[in-house]
Amino acid sequence: MSLKLYNTLTRKKEIFRPIKKNSVGIYGCGPTVYWHQHIGNLRRYIFEDILIRTLLFNNYKIKHLINVTDVGHLTSDADFGEDKIEKAAKKEGKKAKEITKYYFDSFKEDLEKLNFTMPDKWVWATEHIQEQINLIKNLEKKSFTYKTKDGIYFDTSKLKDYGKLANLNFEGLQEGKRIGIKEKKNKTDFALWKFSEKKGVRQQEWNSPWGVGFPGWHIECSAMATKYLGKQFDIHTGGIDHIQIHHTDEIAQSESAFEKKPWVKYWMHSGHLRLKEGKMSKSSGKILRLKDLENKGYSSLVFRYLVLSTHYKKPLIFSFENLNSAKNSLQSLKNIISELKEDKEINKKYLKEFEKAVDNDLNTPKALQVLWKLVRDEKAKGKLGTIKKMDKIFGLDLLKKDGKIPKEILELKKQMDEERMKKNYKKSDKLREEIKIEGFQTYTTPGVPESGLKPIY
Repeated sequence: MSLKLYNTLTRKKEIFRPIKKNSVGIYGCGPTVYWHQHIGNLRRYIFEDILIRTLLFNNYKIKHLINVTDVGHLTSDADFGEDKIEKAAKKEGKKAKEITKYYFDSFKEDLEKLNFTMPDKWVWATEHIQEQINLIKNLEKKSFTYKTKDGIYFDTSKLKDYGKLANLNFEGLQEGKRIGIKEKKNKTDFALWKFSEKKGVRQQEWNSPWGVGFPGWHIECSAMATKYLGKQFDIHTGGIDHIQIHHTDEIAQSESAFEKKPWVKYWMHSGHLRLKEGKMSKSSGKILRLKDLENKGYSSLVFRYLVLSTHYKKPLIFSFENLNSAKNSLQSLKNIISELKEDKEINKKYLKEFEKAVDNDLNTPKALQVLWKLVRDEKAKGKLGTIKKMDKIFGLDLLKKDGKIPKEILELKKQMDEERMKKNYKKSDKLREEIKIEGFQTYTTPGVPESGLKPIY
C-alpha cells in the first residue's frame, strides 16, 4: 500500500489500489507510425517504463499493452484533414503497410536502445476493425451517435460529465458551436467512423454497417484496451497532449458503452520535452531523434539519465548543455561503481530511502540523489547489491554485465517452457512473471517451441 501515483482524473496523488489484488492492467497510448519518433515522444515511453519497473519492483503481476495507430489519425485532431498514414504512403510512394512496418521497427529499435521493458502485446488498430465496429454499434443502440455526410459522430451533449479528465468548461465550449464545425451538432463531438470520400482511393478502408470507410482515432484505443483488459482496468498512460481530446473522448465513448465509471481508475500523463526555441513536433519539422544524439556522441542511456533527472510530470527543457551534464554524471557514476568491491549484502537504509522515492509517484530525481549518496558514503556497506536492485528501476546498466544468465533464471525458463508445452498457460504465465521480476524478459520466435531469454535491466 506504499505506492502512490498522481491521477490526472482526480488531480491528486493517490495510494495505488488495483481492481484485482496484486494484478495490474495497463494500457499505453502508442505511436502513430507514419514517421520516426522524436526524443519528446521517447520521453513518454521512458516514463511508462519506470512505471512498469516500479510495479514489478513492488511484486505486482502486470498485463501491459501498447497500441500502434496505423489508420485513422488525421492531420487535425478535430476530425478533418488527411489520414497521416495515407499521406505518408503517397509522399514516399509506398504501400501503407510498408510505411507502418518501417516506422514501427524504427521506433522499437529506439526503445530497445533505451532499455525499455516491452509490453506483453502490441495492439495494431488495423487488426481490430471488427471490435471497433462492434463498439460503435453498441453506442448506436444506446443513442449516442448520429450520421453526417462524412461519418458517424458521438454526441457529447448527452453526457453531463464530458470533459472531466481535462476539466473542460463544456458550456463555454458549446458557445459559438456553429463556427467551423460543418454538420457536427456540438463543437466537442468526435468521429467514430469516417466515410471514404471516394471508394477505392484510400489504401486502407473497410465495409461497415454505415458505409465504406475507416475508424476514428479515439475508438481504436477503447476497443482494443477493453478487448484485452476488460470493461474496467487499472492504468492508462499517455503524454500530456492526450488529455484535452484523445483521452477525454476515450472516456466519453467507453463509459457510455460499458456503463462502468470510472472506465480507468488511474490516468497518468508525462510532461512535454521542449527545445529552448519551443515545442518539438513533427509538423513543425523541429525534431531531434535518438539517432541524432548518438551521431553527436551521446549514448541512448545518457538521454535516459537526463530524462530521469526531471520528474515525469514536469516539463523538460532539452539542451545539449544539459545532455552533456547528464553524460558526465552517468560516466562518473559508472566509474565510481566499477571500483567498488564485490559484496552480496543489501544496504537496507539506502534501499528503503530509494523505495520511498520511487513509490512517491515515481520520483526518479530523488531516487538518483539517494544513489549518489550511497556511492559517496565511505562507510556504507552492501553497495553493489543495493545498486543492482536500484538499477532494476533506473535501467541504466550501472553494473558491468558478463552476458551470462544466472542458473536459477535458466531453470525458471525451462520450467516455463515445459508448462507451456503442456498448455498449462496459467502456470507458465506465473513463471514468466517470476522471471520478469528478476530482471529478464522472455520472447518467442515463430516456429520455435522454446522461448528465448534476455535481460530487461
